[in-house]
Amino acid sequence: MSFRTHDVVPISEARSRLTELAEDVVAGAEKVLTKNGSAYVAIIDARKLDYYHALEAEHGRLVMLDDAEKGLRDALAGRTKPLAELRDTMRRRAPSKK
Repeated sequence: MSFRTHDVVPISEARSRLTELAEDVVAGAEKVLTKNGSAYVAIIDARKLDYYHALEAEHGRLVMLDDAEKGLRDALAGRTKPLAELRDTMRRRAPSKK
């Protein structure tokens, strides 16, 4: 997504314009606040943030379903390992306790 010049605001300026910036965001704009000339944080509408979180959760569910489908295909094709071998592999990968 590209931002227009007036949507990029130094954080030092945003302090004095917070109400104005918030009203712009509620009206549909997104603001990027900069610190030392680099993007630092963004201001977005709370409803849009909720939507982004819902998309992220849905993506996680789709990834898990994809992994489950791959696992089922492997099991049906006979690509399995004995439980003892799996446990040994997991023990070797586990961080040692000190």
